[in-house]
Amino acid sequence: MTEERLSVTVCPASGDRFEDLAAVLRPKREGASACWCVSYRLPGRQAVSVPEREAYMRGLCESGQPPGVLAYIDDVPVGWCSVSPRAGLSRLVNSRTIPKVDDQPAWSVICFVVRAGYRRKGVAGAMLDGAVDYARSQGAHVVEGYPLDTQGAKLSTAFAYVGTVAMFESAGFSRVMPTTSSHSGILRWVMRREVGESPTAG
Repeated sequence: MTEERLSVTVCPASGDRFEDLAAVLRPKREGASACWCVSYRLPGRQAVSVPEREAYMRGLCESGQPPGVLAYIDDVPVGWCSVSPRAGLSRLVNSRTIPKVDDQPAWSVICFVVRAGYRRKGVAGAMLDGAVDYARSQGAHVVEGYPLDTQGAKLSTAFAYVGTVAMFESAGFSRVMPTTSSHSGILRWVMRREVGESPTAG
């Protein structure tokens, strides 16, 4: 059966769109645990409460350099994709399993969240394209992702947040090197797409 593809609009998650981001990430039950996509950004592994995570993400959205992009269908926020300079993601900077490729100032796509009811409709792929466009608009030269190589197998939604190699390849990314990171035995790759002239060129 062919999966339905919907018309998706992708926009940077700026401060005036924070409540749309909250509609995607905020838990339905008050007091429930929620990631808020800050674990890669906070220095070390410091513990922060859910309200603190929300406030931290609000600050990033209002900072002038949104930390990712939002997907909309008919003006309804349906998805979130984190994309920002790798240098500002302390967990990646210090990672022993996802290596730094070289000294180019890469931007990193680290997370996809698609709301229930909108999955398998092309939202994640549209967000990846939008993330590349946003990174390019901010002067990025290289965009990276660290997806799973599912080799065509279906992926549990519990692990789908990092994306798949096939989706990144469809968006013009190429495999650079395997990582030593995996989920349920499924290998993750460093994948890259050149999106602008290298600052060392010429």
